[in-house]
Amino acid sequence: MIELQGVNKFFGAVQVLQNISFKVNKGEIVGFLGPNGAGKTTTMRILNGFMPATSGKAIVAGYSVDEHPLEVKRRIGYLPENVSLYNDMTVKEYLWFVAEAKQVPRSKRAASVARTCSQCGIEDVSNRLIGSLSKGYKQRVGLAQAIINEPEVLIMDEPTTGLDPAQIIEIRELIKSFAGEHTIILSTHILQEVSAICERVIIINDGRIVAEDSLDNLTRSSAKGGSLMIRIQGDAAALKQKLASLAGVVSVRDAGKPDEEGVTDLILAADKDSDIRRAVAETVVGSGCGLLELRPIRLSLEEIFIQTITKNT
Repeated sequence: MIELQGVNKFFGAVQVLQNISFKVNKGEIVGFLGPNGAGKTTTMRILNGFMPATSGKAIVAGYSVDEHPLEVKRRIGYLPENVSLYNDMTVKEYLWFVAEAKQVPRSKRAASVARTCSQCGIEDVSNRLIGSLSKGYKQRVGLAQAIINEPEVLIMDEPTTGLDPAQIIEIRELIKSFAGEHTIILSTHILQEVSAICERVIIINDGRIVAEDSLDNLTRSSAKGGSLMIRIQGDAAALKQKLASLAGVVSVRDAGKPDEEGVTDLILAADKDSDIRRAVAETVVGSGCGLLELRPIRLSLEEIFIQTITKNT
């Protein structure tokens, strides 16, 4: 349903996207992750036709964004990071206006507005001015305008920006309710969003795709001998420097203080294709420390994200 093929984007002499390629299949909810400035919003804008790619191809719902922009726009719903709403309109007036702009047939507009208000939980405020609504309700109205035309594809850029914790949970549940009905790509730098909503993850850093897999595969691969928890007895400060210099080790950090005197727990994050167990054991023993425990662990999405962008910086 969504495909980018070798997309590059330049702003003047600055290249912000470098040979971006990925696919999102029908019915999937995919998280598009990256630090601020990685190229997420630029990619979203290319997908929805807001700006052209310098080279490469963007395809949405079977149509090239460059060659068939109107066909693409008929088939997508877009929620930008900052939703532009008309504060002097009521919710119902605004959604009717959007339905007309998106060429929803006149005979179906009333039903589309009613359905969308119900789906997004804004029936009780449908006759209120948008300007009088809370940030959370405005975000719901933003989602409503994105789905008013029952699009095949939803493109969402930072959908929970500026919301409080309760509102974030509400919007997450709302987005999850769209699963199966829509193909969704969700751009965010908030990793909890992806863990809570998405089935698959694409990570971008410095304009390049640096990882792409299901959440389960990402966390499972982190346990294949590459990421370890070790418990040592001895001079932890000196040992940490030696461990950090080992090939394949990305980071070494404390994992909390055990109850035993002179004992330290460390977590080592490594390249997912590296098996560092033997090198770590030899280094610990060779340094004169006692190796009390060594075991592979699954990293959290946050740790995998840091590991990935650190490796590719």
